[in-house]
Amino acid sequence: MKVQVLVATMNQRDHSLPERMHLETDAIISNQCERNEVETFDYRGHRVKMYSFAERGVGLNRNNALMRADGDICLFADDDLVYMENYAQIAVRAFERLPDADVILFNLGEEIVERHVNQQTVRIRWYNYLRYGTPRIAVRLRSIRLNGIYFNQCFGGGTEHRRGEDNLFLTECLRKGLKIYAIPDYIAKLTNARESTCEKAHDDKYFHDTGMLYRTITRRWWRLLCLQDALRNGKYHKVSWYTAYRKMTDSM
Repeated sequence: MKVQVLVATMNQRDHSLPERMHLETDAIISNQCERNEVETFDYRGHRVKMYSFAERGVGLNRNNALMRADGDICLFADDDLVYMENYAQIAVRAFERLPDADVILFNLGEEIVERHVNQQTVRIRWYNYLRYGTPRIAVRLRSIRLNGIYFNQCFGGGTEHRRGEDNLFLTECLRKGLKIYAIPDYIAKLTNARESTCEKAHDDKYFHDTGMLYRTITRRWWRLLCLQDALRNGKYHKVSWYTAYRKMTDSM
């Protein structure tokens, strides 16, 4: 199985990114910047294509890579990832162990652990999928293509609603009946080399976007999702659960 890395990045001016990320496979680099250009170059025997476009929006950026991908297994990446040695073999072995898997969610190494850590292999369902971000996702490209799944271009950094494109991608995978697993294997490390587009300060815009995300996921149960978020993430919101819930739902 051919493994290919799909990198979403910004303002790259040279070909140094594959070395910084320790890439060991073919890759597509989708680079949002101030120019329009297509380049193909060799990095240690692997083909790297860089598509540079003068546009913004992380969903659009990821789709530009996804629509041009040709690997059997595709790993979504940001430019602050450093891949583990032999990550291609790690990905291939994971899909061989789980032959019915369409999507696999890996662990990411962090100096200070802030993200959920998979302790065992579990099937991902509607009740446990919202905790995973895009750089943890590996897909069978054929499964994604046959089901017409792409990233929502109205959510995420550089768009009207600055978070949630990863949640909506996995939402579509579940809606289309794809089988998703989370496993304890580590695929890469986070360097925290760039500032997140989703600010840590939970201002009114953050709460509005969160409410809109949940409403996009489900028109029937979105208020319940807002409520569970307000109760579960109170220590991060820096306001009372009721205030957080009201801010998520008032302007819809």
